[in-house]
Amino acid sequence: MRQRIWAALILGLVAMPLLADSDNPVPAWPSWRGPLGNGHAVNANPPIQFDEKTNLKWKVPVPGKGSATPIVWGNSIFVVTAIASDRKPTPEQFPKVTRKVEQKTTPPNRLYEFVVLCYDRATGKERWRRTATEAVPHEGTHPTHSYAAGSPTTDGKRLYVSFGSRGIYAYSLDGELLWKRDLGLMTTRLGWGEAVTPVLAGDALLLNWDQEADSALYCLDAASGTTRWKADRPEKTSWNTPLVVTHDGVTQVILNGTTRVRSYDLANGKVLWSVGGMTTNAIPSPIVEDGTVFVMSGYRGAAAVAVSLAARGELTDAQLQWRYDRGTPYVPSPVYADGKLYFTQANTNQFTILDAKTGKVIVDRERLPGNSTFYASPAVAANRIYYPDREGNVYVLKVADSLEILRKNSLDETIDASPVIVGNQLILRGESSLYCFE
Repeated sequence: MRQRIWAALILGLVAMPLLADSDNPVPAWPSWRGPLGNGHAVNANPPIQFDEKTNLKWKVPVPGKGSATPIVWGNSIFVVTAIASDRKPTPEQFPKVTRKVEQKTTPPNRLYEFVVLCYDRATGKERWRRTATEAVPHEGTHPTHSYAAGSPTTDGKRLYVSFGSRGIYAYSLDGELLWKRDLGLMTTRLGWGEAVTPVLAGDALLLNWDQEADSALYCLDAASGTTRWKADRPEKTSWNTPLVVTHDGVTQVILNGTTRVRSYDLANGKVLWSVGGMTTNAIPSPIVEDGTVFVMSGYRGAAAVAVSLAARGELTDAQLQWRYDRGTPYVPSPVYADGKLYFTQANTNQFTILDAKTGKVIVDRERLPGNSTFYASPAVAANRIYYPDREGNVYVLKVADSLEILRKNSLDETIDASPVIVGNQLILRGESSLYCFE
């Protein structure tokens, strides 16, 4: 059958283009938070029970270190990683750092390989690997962070990879390098490291380049990598990923930030609306439902706002749909399901459910079992929430008005990457392995 590209507008989101014949779209989780950018899997039913033996289709080792979420297109799984080399760099290979900021980390003194891997989804076998670059990082990282924290994305034609200060790359799905860009060295808060995840919006590629000085939102041409526009941002390091959504004919690019949450016009980079009140280190990414965007942050404080996509200008609290100030997440992003918002406090196991329309509390910081901490963002499939913690547990929760744990599954590795769900498969990236459950 003749193939075609179609773009779906679902829940107001600009969904990723899916390669399809007349009836069957290619199975895909094409970006960090899936085909709709909100952690929801479409027509999926992954297992509820799984572990190192149960419902394990395959498990393969992943070299190096990385916390970036894998992505899926058809039968290919794409993963990025940074592999420490034993080779000492030459003096010329050390980065030339001109901007000085306070740091609590020590840069390495050896070369790293920044690598893109492609695995076969049916078997777990490695199909190809490409070394994007070899470099000596100019900063260290937080002990729980890595040099490969930005997740890749794809439109089914090209694979887009960001290693931040080590470059932005576009490959064919067979691993041919198509273009690369150097946007310069980033300087992050206390040297904790980078996490720049590229986001597609039609034929544009967006990059949040928040850092300790000269922060910006970049809009590149996805086919060539050339800059379409650059919006300077009066923000410091944020680590969050842009949300792209179309409302009333205007495509907005929404970014969290310590100073203000801002919505930019995709056409020209102009600010459409903004609102203040987030905490420092604004990491959670926005999500949207029914014309409302929800934004949270939770480092040394708590903040959540609900903003109409029809809003314009510098907003006051009176112009918000609601504001909430308890138990919001630090690293994980929230998830929406069945009229409710689900999230954990900071990185802890204290679980909250809010009514998304009103901001009223349904469940207030109820503890999950044990003493779990969370970095991954939850995913939703078949009326279930899949939520991995850093101790290797994956909680399967029912979408409900209470905290209902259907299953607590335990694996042997730390999980910082977010879950990937395609059809009946659950794909998880652990500290050193890639899992596929079915």
